[in-house]
Amino acid sequence: MSEQTTRSQRHVVVVGAGMAGVQTAVALREQGFTGTITLIGAEPHQPYDRPPLSKAVLLGKAEGSAFDIDFEALGIGLRLGVEVLGVRPDARELDTSEGVFPYDVLVLATGAEPVRLPGTEGVPGVHLLRTLDDAERLRPVLARQHDIVVVGAGWIGAEFATAAREAGCAVTVVEAADRPLAGALPAEVAAPMTSWYADAGATLRTHARVERVVPGEVLLADGTRLPAGAVVVGIGARPATAWLTGSGIALGAHGEVVADDGLRTSVPDVYAVGDCASFPSGRYGERLLVHHWDNALQGPRTVAANIVGETPQVYDPVPYFWSEQFGRFVQYAGHHTPGDTVLWRGDPSGPAWTVCWLREGRLVALLAVGRPRDLAQGRRLIEAGTSLDAELLTDPAKPLKTAVA
Repeated sequence: MSEQTTRSQRHVVVVGAGMAGVQTAVALREQGFTGTITLIGAEPHQPYDRPPLSKAVLLGKAEGSAFDIDFEALGIGLRLGVEVLGVRPDARELDTSEGVFPYDVLVLATGAEPVRLPGTEGVPGVHLLRTLDDAERLRPVLARQHDIVVVGAGWIGAEFATAAREAGCAVTVVEAADRPLAGALPAEVAAPMTSWYADAGATLRTHARVERVVPGEVLLADGTRLPAGAVVVGIGARPATAWLTGSGIALGAHGEVVADDGLRTSVPDVYAVGDCASFPSGRYGERLLVHHWDNALQGPRTVAANIVGETPQVYDPVPYFWSEQFGRFVQYAGHHTPGDTVLWRGDPSGPAWTVCWLREGRLVALLAVGRPRDLAQGRRLIEAGTSLDAELLTDPAKPLKTAVA
């Protein structure tokens, strides 16, 4: 039996039935893997996509967002409603709520879990928005048009506030920082987004720290009391990796699995992909931890190739994500740092504009609001590492691709 045949007939267990886990299982079959695949998910639901949760599912426009995949036809075994409790790499075994699962190759795709607001455990009316169950619990809240307080003006906070306003709710968003998206964007880029809240009829309170949440009310540190029929917390997410403690699989400073450029972990035949893993980027010269849908879609192809094939594959994407908020389509590609040069295309007070980040004359990231063509062309320019002419770049009337120096 050849090594290639042996590699293709092993038992691969994928932990996590979200986008990254599902796509890993599918990519294995697409790349010729003929062995056994078991996909383990903690939720009892058929595997589903997450972006519709904060939009169509939340507003009652869709009942769910299950992947349109025939797992049985692909020979992918689903074990749903199973909690994974630990892993013993030396024995190649998983400890789960349904007993021990042996594996030959293990893929960690457990994603991230939302950060909870301290002191709100068990308080009635406090919600998170990460799972299908979360969305289903929030749907009747929106239908009853409660006064809603959103804690956190990040991506998920803005998307939920958008849906709540569309449903006719009174919405107040409280943010501890001085601006929305403080952890993602510099002040000058986030500044134009501040007015979007008021334009949509939502109230944004910055420099606002939550002191306490009680049923029906949010108390801020400055003494302000906000009526709240419901509170939705969106203050970030952390890799869902606590179950790996003591396994010998290396974790990083944020609790993420530390993967190499082929998405292999520190333990042989164990891979990590999606929100739970960081990877070294040759393109950007640093380790990236990307909590976005596109990373969970793209990374599995590299994992599958490295499980099935003999030639190592490297994962070095241009990160990409999008957000629909307050009637605007916001897209971001790349990765920027505080030292990069910021250039604008278009008027940030208008409906469509783009921000570009340059490093040594090359585009490394861009944020496009209502300019999808800029995003598509810019992403290709980042991938190519092309030097650009700054004067041409800042002319919004010229296609971004014509700014090549």
